[in-house]
Amino acid sequence: MALSITQNSLQTREDLIHLITELCHPLEKYYTKGKTRLNLGSSSAHFGLDIAGMEGFSRLLWGMVPLAAGGEETELWNVHLEGIKNGTNPDHEEYWGDINGIDQRMVEMAAFGLALALVPDKVWAPLNDEEKDNLHQWLDQINQYEVVENNWQFFRILVNTGFHSVGLPVNHARQEESFEKIESYYQGDGWYADGHAQQWDYYISFAFHYYGLIYAELMKKADPERSGLYKQRASMFARDFMYWFAADGSALPFGRSLTYRFAQVSFWSAYVYAGLENISMGVCKGLIFRHLRWWMKQPIFTEDGVLTIGYGYPNLIMAENYNSPGSPYWAMKTFLVLALRAGHPFWQVEEKPLPKLDKIKKLPHPRMVITREDDQQHVYALVSGQYSDTEHAHNESKYAKFAYSTHFGFHVPKGIYGEKQGAFDSMLAFSEKDTYYRVRRRCETMEWQDSALYSRWKPWTDVEVKTWLIPMGMWHVRIHHIYTERELDTVEGAFSVPLEQRPTKPKSEITPHVESFEEYGIGVCLDTGTSAIYDLTKKRIAKLVETDPNTNLLYASPALLPSLTHSLPAGDQPVYLVTAVFASSKTRDPLNHMIPEWVQTAENEAELWQGSGRIGVLRDNKWFDR
Repeated sequence: MALSITQNSLQTREDLIHLITELCHPLEKYYTKGKTRLNLGSSSAHFGLDIAGMEGFSRLLWGMVPLAAGGEETELWNVHLEGIKNGTNPDHEEYWGDINGIDQRMVEMAAFGLALALVPDKVWAPLNDEEKDNLHQWLDQINQYEVVENNWQFFRILVNTGFHSVGLPVNHARQEESFEKIESYYQGDGWYADGHAQQWDYYISFAFHYYGLIYAELMKKADPERSGLYKQRASMFARDFMYWFAADGSALPFGRSLTYRFAQVSFWSAYVYAGLENISMGVCKGLIFRHLRWWMKQPIFTEDGVLTIGYGYPNLIMAENYNSPGSPYWAMKTFLVLALRAGHPFWQVEEKPLPKLDKIKKLPHPRMVITREDDQQHVYALVSGQYSDTEHAHNESKYAKFAYSTHFGFHVPKGIYGEKQGAFDSMLAFSEKDTYYRVRRRCETMEWQDSALYSRWKPWTDVEVKTWLIPMGMWHVRIHHIYTERELDTVEGAFSVPLEQRPTKPKSEITPHVESFEEYGIGVCLDTGTSAIYDLTKKRIAKLVETDPNTNLLYASPALLPSLTHSLPAGDQPVYLVTAVFASSKTRDPLNHMIPEWVQTAENEAELWQGSGRIGVLRDNKWFDR
């Protein structure tokens, strides 16, 4: 079954229908007796196995409902309808249960709101009066309790939107309360934050704007002012969000909930569904279809075609505590575009490539600088000042690294002992002479200084690090001022290059090209790309670290990570380090791309040059462009 998925050319509406059919088909045998749950695996989540089964059931609706709205059905529709009747029946042995305060079932209720709004003839009309009352009472629980103050507010909004569509009472007070909270998260220029937090990840695209555009299209007559506002904001956001995608269809691995995989592109499906036009329909079509084609090439399914927890491959190490075996099916959000009937212009328009985008793009709200290679096949982001208050697993790896790449991915640690387990790509890690390391987590301060992204962070209360990240195309520069009252060992990593990729020859037959730059820098070239690191302050020793397998989100293989190591004495004077990092998706000789004119001029001042022109200078803890 998975083989059939990978052979799908994914170019037409029929191909997309075939894909969702193939995704649903192998799941039939995993339903419980009463058809209310899907038990897709033996791993668990913090809310337990019972609710996890309900989660798997509900998340299929994000694809099945748009498909039905577009005039098609999967073979599972009637099975699901039976599950809805039984799951909302308090007298049935498989009742989904009453909620009690904050509850994962609130999240899953939104899909039923979508179903009531988009296909009432298929999900509401077939129910008898008692079944309708059961569904209403079960869903209305979301109006009885407080909802998490982040993107969860939209779950209540969508449930009440569904009520509106079928003539059920809408809790207007709760609805307005959620709308007001959504407004309080708005940052400007189309960007929300995920609650009152320093967090701007995929939840802005596949939650805030995705749900907002569904609401805007469904309620454009009943609530024209708010609908127009949501569409206007999404149009602004689209201009920035396009930068998160590479020409091959891959998107930037960043933040939490990456196991939702191709939900990364669901914003563009909602964009088309809502009729927005400032990005051409052909460009949107290209973004959606290239992204799906990229994902279908990755080993993300079991042998019988079930989506796994993980990112580029099955991987529980990177998962959050709310990732159950059914969680990955939020990827079904991307199929919203199937609600458009066969005659819609989207299905006739020619797929277009990404437009020409800036090679270096500052995105102020998510605190990122996005850099693209000339052919746009590789995109990486420099990041400072983001962090998730929820403190899910590997927060520091998902938000606080210096850089994130569509081609090289990023690592999460397998353990805390040593460089192999820590896999410190795009990080500066500190150890108290015991090989247990600390890295940047929260930033005490973050600000823009011309082209540089500045942060101040403290791995210990008596250790302060000031970092400047400066984009320079395929290179970027990191400047660190370190004040420490304790002796520390340090290791700083570039991007890692996998030793193997599918299809591949045995690891024992792979010989990487390794290049040393004196003793202060090192680069590695493989068929899978090129990465290099160089210490411009010429204080550190360069080395290659072979990371543990299954730590990188994109590939399971061990990787070679160019790194710099150094020991810091305790003292009152700052230690000053300047690092140049190179990355390319191509096989290159990094030595030929080293820019020798980069220099540092003093312990408290750095001046960087490219060729004969000065890039900028760090003076008195401020970065100034040329």
